[in-house]
Amino acid sequence: MVFIFSQNTTRQGVNRRACSLGLFSSFELDTMMKSSVPPSLPVALPPLVATYVEATNSFDPERFLATFAEDALVSDQLRDYWGKPAIREWAKRDIIGESLTMNVTKVINHYGNYIATANVDGSYDKRGLPDPLVLAFYFTPQSDLIVQLIILRNRYDI
Repeated sequence: MVFIFSQNTTRQGVNRRACSLGLFSSFELDTMMKSSVPPSLPVALPPLVATYVEATNSFDPERFLATFAEDALVSDQLRDYWGKPAIREWAKRDIIGESLTMNVTKVINHYGNYIATANVDGSYDKRGLPDPLVLAFYFTPQSDLIVQLIILRNRYDI
């Protein structure tokens, strides 16, 4: 299933009037709706998520690190990486070193946090993994930087 953002309604059916009254932020209006758009078409991304995806797909470590706060936390493969020095080593090994690429298929704004679902590919060991490998990226933003990123392979077959 593919989703796109709608400027007119949210899941709760809130309209632009509610936003103009200050009841919802402008991005909350951009929640997802079902779409008949083929999965190969791009998904509209919040700016911070778009910057992260572009940095990941560019294999540029400085551009990638620029998306994180100094004391950010990344949790990936049951390991925590605290602060930019640890995140740099993780990215060097597991993101850039494995030529990881992301193709975001869905994104949700959940109370100011973003959950992006993406098909990932790269030169990592794929034995025992599904094709495509689908990961969920849970972003916690603060002042236009990532302060927490949790990456999970959620299982829907349980």
